[in-house]
Amino acid sequence: MSVKEAFKKISSFLPEVAPPKRKLALRRRLIWTGIVVIIYLIMGEIPLYGVTYGGADPFGFARIIFASRRGTLLELGIGPIVTAGLIMQLLAGAEIIKFDFTDPEERAIFTAATKLLTIIVTIVESMAFVYAGLIRFKQTTPPLSVISVAFLQLVIATLILMLLDEMVQKGWGIGSGISLFIAVGVSQTIFWDIFSPISVGGEPYGIIPYVIYLVASGDNIGKAFIRHANYPSILALIATIIVTILILYAEGIRIELPISYARYRGIRSRYPVKLLYVSNIPVILTSTLMTDIYMISQIIWSRFNTDNNNLLLNLIGMFEYQNQSIRVVGGLAYYITPPSDIFAAAQEPLRAIAFLIFMILFSILFAVLWVEVGGLSAERVSQQLIDAGMQIPGFRRRAYSITILLGRYIPVVTIIGGFFVGLIAGAAQLVGVFGSGMGILLTVDILMNYYQLLMREQIEELYPALSRILKV
Repeated sequence: MSVKEAFKKISSFLPEVAPPKRKLALRRRLIWTGIVVIIYLIMGEIPLYGVTYGGADPFGFARIIFASRRGTLLELGIGPIVTAGLIMQLLAGAEIIKFDFTDPEERAIFTAATKLLTIIVTIVESMAFVYAGLIRFKQTTPPLSVISVAFLQLVIATLILMLLDEMVQKGWGIGSGISLFIAVGVSQTIFWDIFSPISVGGEPYGIIPYVIYLVASGDNIGKAFIRHANYPSILALIATIIVTILILYAEGIRIELPISYARYRGIRSRYPVKLLYVSNIPVILTSTLMTDIYMISQIIWSRFNTDNNNLLLNLIGMFEYQNQSIRVVGGLAYYITPPSDIFAAAQEPLRAIAFLIFMILFSILFAVLWVEVGGLSAERVSQQLIDAGMQIPGFRRRAYSITILLGRYIPVVTIIGGFFVGLIAGAAQLVGVFGSGMGILLTVDILMNYYQLLMREQIEELYPALSRILKV
């Protein structure tokens, strides 16, 4: 029995959301999308049974990307879903497991395989979190019943997110559930950092209430420019605005190559080669790698090196207990994770530089890798254009001719784009922008895609005859 046949048999036992019998109106899909968002936000407010949180968050740098909330049902967030999806994309792109995505049955098998892998990754990560000390229980030695309930909560909550994502993608909602969760999580964090009136240490947490508080009390407003403990500050607000503008500007930089339809003479279009050619994929892959290294190193430390006296294991990661929480103090895990705030970055410049270099180098590496395995190389794109009945004016209608032209641009923009997203994400993380640098990068891209998608949906509803043309 082949691997794909095994996936096909297993798919009948996996949970599934049935698509609507006919395409829903845009308004109804927006309503269902809103319901999905509400369910996600509610899950982020329900605490895990027997779990507490406080002190430094060891996975704080990755929570934005994985749309997770500490100590709640969203502890794992979309991490297992993203990890499984990326693994399957890499396997399919590298043709380790071959799929014909033009065949509906093959696409269904690929979806089933991704879903099965998501369940496996969810179970493994849930076990790692509850049994390896990656989450803190209220009791020093919790009973097996408490651990088991927390484990089941993590597994079931992640499966619910998986089904919500599938529900959105199958036509009940708009766009992708994964993208929706990330954008909502980042937007919520930014809104909280700017407007939160909640008092922390006797002062409002949000930067705008804090400025009002300083003015009302006659205190020096300069205190709001830089605040300790990574609280929202004017510097962070300015940095957030600058980073957002830079990303929007970079999103608009592109080289547009003229193309024409071979079957419809006179109909011309343009094929854009964007500066951010691989979008935010390199940052997601780099952050996933960072999280996995950190998680594995903490598990190894908690089991075999709690005294930090094993020189070999110290190279992987060194940790220590501080205020009933665990913080990294050395090893690879120390240098690939960002300092907690700009003050910590100033005190640990070597760590900050190492983190930035890691982000840039691996973003470039993953950008190049994703172009090859994700079907975005010059050879793959040229063949896709030929298969779609297109050609470049002035060139023979051959994939080879188009490959030569695309080969002048795609490798260059891949490296430059990987460098840019790695630099922006890393530097913004160190400065402490609202929602994190990686979160801003992802959210801007997601919101732009949603805008284009909604415009297209409105045009198709108003002018149904254009629907077939738009899908040519």
